[in-house]
Amino acid sequence: MFQDLTEKFDSVVRKLRGHGKINEKNIADSMRDVRRVLLEADVNYRVAKKFIADVQERAIGHDVLKSITPGQQVVKIIFDELVKLMGEKESPLSFSHHIPSIIMLSGLQGSGKTTFAGKLAMHLKKKGRKPLLVAADVYRPAAMEQLRVVGKAIDVPSFVEKGNTNALEICRNAVDHCRKNMIDTAIIDTAGRLHIDDEMMQELEQIKSALNPAEILFVADGMTGQDAVNTAQTFSERLDFNGVVLTKMDGDARGGAALSIRAVTGKPIKFLSVGEKFDQLEVFHPDRMASRILGMGDVVSLVEKAQENIDAEKAAKLEKKLRNQEFTLNDFLEQLQQIKKMGPIQDLLAMIPGLQTKALKGLQVDDRALVRVEAIINSMTKQERRLPKILNGSRRKRIAKGSGTAVQDVNRLLNQFAMMQKMMKTMKRGVGRKMSMPFGF
Repeated sequence: MFQDLTEKFDSVVRKLRGHGKINEKNIADSMRDVRRVLLEADVNYRVAKKFIADVQERAIGHDVLKSITPGQQVVKIIFDELVKLMGEKESPLSFSHHIPSIIMLSGLQGSGKTTFAGKLAMHLKKKGRKPLLVAADVYRPAAMEQLRVVGKAIDVPSFVEKGNTNALEICRNAVDHCRKNMIDTAIIDTAGRLHIDDEMMQELEQIKSALNPAEILFVADGMTGQDAVNTAQTFSERLDFNGVVLTKMDGDARGGAALSIRAVTGKPIKFLSVGEKFDQLEVFHPDRMASRILGMGDVVSLVEKAQENIDAEKAAKLEKKLRNQEFTLNDFLEQLQQIKKMGPIQDLLAMIPGLQTKALKGLQVDDRALVRVEAIINSMTKQERRLPKILNGSRRKRIAKGSGTAVQDVNRLLNQFAMMQKMMKTMKRGVGRKMSMPFGF
């Protein structure tokens, strides 16, 4: 996500930090670089122009030019202005006090509304709410069936009235269904079009007027850049939605929509959809995103992912095993499975401060390697997992055949495991202080 943008900003930041002294010429040159970076990222021209003016005005102040680390000060100003540009703080969802609280999704066809509906339902379910998916797209073939399939995949009920071509009536019936069944949240998946038309807008306005939703979210394909921003502006004028959801962000290397949409529409970004899986949805935090864009990592989000996906009790048991040198391949497998829940390894690496953006760009992390490791360990007997020393040549051949891998893969895994055990022994013989390994490693 935003890989090109981050890499280009990284170059500007390095140049700024490299200056022993900063003067107005240095700042002017740097601002030209930043302006170019923003425009190449498909940021709205007026937004980019104002951003540069705001940064430059603050950067040529007396406190910056006379400070001990002026380059760092300018980088901090750029960070602050990026945060301001994207909304300053998180904008959480609003819920009504009566049942159900209605969340209405709008946007063009192909923007990812139906998939996002499933992701949002899963997100709210984890928060303790009881969501219902409402199929209100009566135009697109198989739209209702698609939402029903999505609901089944995440174990969330869906409200589908096949044969009913009145979207407003479907929504009203869904609200009655929620009240009768004590369902506290209705997520309405409305129809989209390939382009904005008056009939589409009138239908959305009717649903809004009749149901008075607690939230109206505009769902936009983040990869379309300024097209998404322009469409959002039109929807905002007609529908006055509450917030924006940017989808397909895992494929967006530029980031123009995320940097422009708040300034153009005045509406906050509430969520980013960052993958195909239903748990790959991120609450949008402007400060964390600015930190990622400037190559500073995102430790807070990384820790939150760890807390959500890693069992604290199991981690404590593992730490005890590591102390007593009782760590087995079964434990190793369990740790890999927990790390897999946190998402793609490459995304996790991007959240770690200090890792160079260029280095990450050249690094292609194969998440399938984890699958191969699982297959290898699962092909072992209980005794072999507990005592890998008994794995002779014939056993290794059997394991390789059973896991669909090569003997070299089995050997590589066993060598890595042996190195890990050796490292644990070295740490045990160290200064004797309490050992606390991140994520169980």
